[in-house]
Amino acid sequence: MNAAARSRLYSGTVFHRRLRPRVHALSYRVFYMLLDLDELPALSRCSRLFAHNRFSLFSFHDSDHGDGSGRPLRLWIEAQLARAGIETGGGRIEALCLPRVLGHVFNPLTVYFCHRADDGLVAMLYEVNNTFGDRHSYLIPVETPQASIVAQACDKAFYVSPFLPVAGRYHFKVLRPGARLALTIRESDEGGAMLTASFAGTAHAFDDRQLALAFLRHPLLTLKVVGGIHWEALRLWLKGIKLAARPAAPSSPVTIVPFRDRSPAAPSRVTQS
Repeated sequence: MNAAARSRLYSGTVFHRRLRPRVHALSYRVFYMLLDLDELPALSRCSRLFAHNRFSLFSFHDSDHGDGSGRPLRLWIEAQLARAGIETGGGRIEALCLPRVLGHVFNPLTVYFCHRADDGLVAMLYEVNNTFGDRHSYLIPVETPQASIVAQACDKAFYVSPFLPVAGRYHFKVLRPGARLALTIRESDEGGAMLTASFAGTAHAFDDRQLALAFLRHPLLTLKVVGGIHWEALRLWLKGIKLAARPAAPSSPVTIVPFRDRSPAAPSRVTQS
């Protein structure tokens, strides 16, 4: 495989800690793919274990993301950036996600790093899926394109956990991809922090050797994620945490956070598209 490829694997640990109304924590080992969307055809041609838009041991399908239409994902993301008035000049877009494993996938969160042509980071797109089949994304401009750590925030607009209402605010902190990658999401309301979720991982080359090792370590990766979500939900229910009413999904698929409202402290005034 091309040694100059930007795409890579990140192996590490997911950690969740719920603070209210009951303390509840969990952690598990996973690996994520960081995929340069422009490299997908070449990665698919060169690998015996990875494919783009077709079945393989590991695969990435455009239809699992964005509007679900299956059209090139880059086009959909560029359309959202254009609606937000964010210029990229054709810069690269990277997706941090779980792959399909033997045809099965569930991505609670996919994170897109959107760059300008000079490689400055201009926006983050956080794509959230819930277990009810709904999807919603938050598009947030980046204030400092060359910063190694990105801190952002926005109001919550989408039902994710049946034990948390659609209220409050997300706070994102991202260590940009390199030898290490880290992502922390803190959910808060007027009473303070409610939930913290994080992933921290170490980079590996995107090649068949590392893909084979990843499969041996995590043979049922996405089934593990889905099973873990439902097991933890049962544990929360047994702890007596009440279910929150599930509202309809937002009518618009993307919450666009205006540049002036991107900071963690600012109250957000969002638009949807």
